[in-house]
Amino acid sequence: MPKRIALLGLYHESNTFIETPTTLDHFQQSHWFFGADIRREYAGAHHEIGGMLAILDACDGVECLPVMYAEATPGGMVTAEAYQYLLDQLMHHLDELGPIDGCMVVPHGAGVSGNQPDMDGHWLGLLRTKLGPAVPIIGTLDPHANVSQAMIDATDALVAYCTNPHIDQRETGRKAAILMLWALQTGQKPVQHLVSLPLVISIEQQHTAQPPCKSVYDYVDLYRQQAGVLSISVLLGFPYADVPEMGSAFIVVTTEDRQQAVGIGQELATYILTRKTAFNGPKADIVALLPRLASAARPILLLDMGDNIGGGSPGNSTLILETLENHAPCRTFVYLHDQEAAQQARAYPLNAVFTLPVGRHPVTGAAYQTTVTLVQKIDGHFTEDSPRHGGQTHYNMGPTALLRTQTGTIIMVSTYRIPPFSLRQLTAFGLDPASFDILIAKGVNAPMAAYAPVCATIFQVDTPGVTQADMTRLPFMNRRKPLFPFET
Repeated sequence: MPKRIALLGLYHESNTFIETPTTLDHFQQSHWFFGADIRREYAGAHHEIGGMLAILDACDGVECLPVMYAEATPGGMVTAEAYQYLLDQLMHHLDELGPIDGCMVVPHGAGVSGNQPDMDGHWLGLLRTKLGPAVPIIGTLDPHANVSQAMIDATDALVAYCTNPHIDQRETGRKAAILMLWALQTGQKPVQHLVSLPLVISIEQQHTAQPPCKSVYDYVDLYRQQAGVLSISVLLGFPYADVPEMGSAFIVVTTEDRQQAVGIGQELATYILTRKTAFNGPKADIVALLPRLASAARPILLLDMGDNIGGGSPGNSTLILETLENHAPCRTFVYLHDQEAAQQARAYPLNAVFTLPVGRHPVTGAAYQTTVTLVQKIDGHFTEDSPRHGGQTHYNMGPTALLRTQTGTIIMVSTYRIPPFSLRQLTAFGLDPASFDILIAKGVNAPMAAYAPVCATIFQVDTPGVTQADMTRLPFMNRRKPLFPFET
C-alpha cells in the first residue's frame, strides 16, 4: 500500500493595526482550492505547494492527496467567523480522506484571528490532536512568520523560505517534502528547536541578498553543513502583528540530537544579537528624496513602505503621488486600490476627461481630486510565469481603469487589492515599465523581484501608514519585552 500524504493549508499574514478585518469573501476572491483544483493551480507554479507536489508525485510508494488551501491577500485580522468556517471545512475534507501516513502543511506563520491571536499555532495544534503523535506533520513558513512554541510543538519540522523577495518558495516546498520522505522512510522523528530572539528586524532591512541580512544567511549556511542538521530557518518576523510571538527567530531541525539543535541555536542568536543595531536602518521620506530624484538614473522605483499591500495596507495612499504631481511632475505610474473610483471612472466613455477623487491621503484622510483622461478599461486578470514574490500564477484585480493625469502620470485603479509582485500588472495591459520616469510600488522589498530588472534606481520611501517602517511608533500592547529596537 502506498504511503498516503495529505496536503493542506490556511495562509494569511495579518496586520493587527488595520481596522478592516479579513473576511471569508477575501479568501474566496483570492486563492481557495479543494482537492484536484489545488494540483491544477499549483503543480507548475513557483509556490511551495508546487515544490511539494513535484517531489511527492515523483516518488514511488507515495500518494499525495491535496485537501484544501485557502489564502487571502494580507490585511486585517481574520474574523472569528471566517476562521471557524475555514477550519471546519479543512477538518471536514481531511476526514473524508480516511487514514493518512503523513501531512504536509502550508501556514504563513503570521496569521491572527479575532478569537485566536496565534491562529497558525491553533489550527496546527488541532491538526496534531486529530492525527495523533505518530503521523509526521511537516511544512513550510514564510520568513515573515512570528513563530510560537505552539507551532513548533504541533509539527515535526517547519522550513522557511530563504529569500526576501520570496523567489525560492517552490524549492522550499521541495525541501519540506524531502523531509517528509526521510521521516516516513526512516521512522525517525526530527528534533525541532525554536530560538525566539529579543529582536525584530526592521522591515526595510529584510532584503536577504543585501546587508545586513545576507551576512546572517551566510553564517547560517556554515551550520547547515554539519552532520545531523536537517534544516535551519531564519525568521525575519512580521512587525505589524501585536502578538507575543512578534519578532525574529531561528528554527533548527536535526535528526535526533536536541543538544546539537540547542547549541546551534545559541551560536546563531549570539551572532545576530551582537550585531543588532545594523538591523534598524536609516529612513528617508519623500520630501528628503526629492532632490535626489532629478539626477537619479531612470526608471526610478519608489517603494511606498507605509502603504505596503504585502504587509496588509489598503493600497490607496496618494502621498507620493501628490508630492510628485505638485513638486516634481514627470511620467509616473502608480497603482491604487479604490473600488469606488474604479466604478466611477469605468462609467465614462474612453478618452473622456473628468475630475475624479482617488485614493486617500494617509494623514488627512482626504481623497486626491485630480483631472484625468480615461485611457483604458480592463478586466484585471493577468498571469505570471516567472518566480516572483508570493509564488502565485493567477491574479485578479477585478474591473480596473487606467487614467492619465494632466502631467502624464498613469494611475491604475482597481476593484480588488493586489500587491505589486508582478510586472505583468503593467505589461499585460500594454504598459511598458521602461517608458516611465518613476514607478511607485506599494511595498518594501517584495516588488524588487519584479521591478529591479527594469529600474535603474530604487528608493525605499518612509511614508506614514499601517505598515510604516518605524514600527516603534505603532501602539503595541501585547509584544514581548525587551525587544530591540523598542528597548535598546
